[in-house]
Amino acid sequence: MKKIIGLVSIVSLVLVVLMMVNLYLEQQKMAALKQPAGQKIQKLTLFNWGDYLDPALLKQFEQESGYQVDYETFDSNEAMYTKIKQGGTQYDLAIPSDYMIAKMKADNLLMPLDHQQLTGLKNYDPIFMNQPFDRHNVYSIPYFWGTLGIVYHDQMVEPGELQTWHDLWNPKYARNIMLIDSARDIMALALVSSGHSVNTKSMPTLAAAQGKLSTLMPNVKAIVADEMKTYMAQNEAAIAVAYSGDAAEMMARNEHLHYMVPRGGGNIWFDNMVIPTTARNPQAAYAFINFMSRPENAAKNAAYVGYATPNIVAKQALPAAIRQDPAWYPDRKTVAELEVYMDLGPYWTGRYNDSFLEFKMIN
Repeated sequence: MKKIIGLVSIVSLVLVVLMMVNLYLEQQKMAALKQPAGQKIQKLTLFNWGDYLDPALLKQFEQESGYQVDYETFDSNEAMYTKIKQGGTQYDLAIPSDYMIAKMKADNLLMPLDHQQLTGLKNYDPIFMNQPFDRHNVYSIPYFWGTLGIVYHDQMVEPGELQTWHDLWNPKYARNIMLIDSARDIMALALVSSGHSVNTKSMPTLAAAQGKLSTLMPNVKAIVADEMKTYMAQNEAAIAVAYSGDAAEMMARNEHLHYMVPRGGGNIWFDNMVIPTTARNPQAAYAFINFMSRPENAAKNAAYVGYATPNIVAKQALPAAIRQDPAWYPDRKTVAELEVYMDLGPYWTGRYNDSFLEFKMIN
């Protein structure tokens, strides 16, 4: 009987403890729900591209600011757009690309920035501010920028042999060019090689570009995505059409690879920091923007990621071999020839995609 009474006592004690724990958790939950308006939420929910931020900087921000960072990544602007529009997660800060910023602005998904709360605007190169997709930087602040260009292998291509996009059509490169699997980028090189804008909205011009692109197919070895970096590092092709940041990774893995920006035009792209309208903690977003605008942090992030920083003060802190390399930091004349992709809208986006798909089906 004593054993039974003892057992009952233990069970009762456990039940009491569980009830107390449950009551405590409920009280904490209610306290969080009753948090006074305007009280600082100690969390930043950040939505960024994969491997696009030095982890050490993330830890440093948390330590300095007191904010805990919930960090999520996306692999395309379209995936990012869909998730923010659905509103399932209330992101405080996101880093979309130029044309997507214009689309998000048009769809009322972005919060106008209070420039009075931004402490590092003076550190940005004016050439990268006030871009067509966000005049006067009402909604966004530059994070990284880069170019679309050509990676070449110096044992298969002579230095100086490639000058313009049109040089890719040289028959000597038969089955020796890799193209990035991107409708906008490949249609852009075809348009620019014929003297047209990367944002053209003319069906005859687009059809002519597609026709010219079809004549490039004998030189194309493969149309690939991220695996291009591995293939080029393994000497699988003489030439690749790629983004400057991907080129940096390829070159780090193979000393015979080099990157150049063709003369005559092309694409310059921007990834900017924005605050979605659904943000729960805009103050945390401002804190992060200001943190990343500090030259020492922007320089550290540029060294880690491998893309070009728009922070002119940070650029001066980079090694001379990097900041003076025209592949990563083209001169202003070259930059002036380049165009930002604009949001073409559903109809023209569909036409570009269709033209590229027809090109891919040739072989």
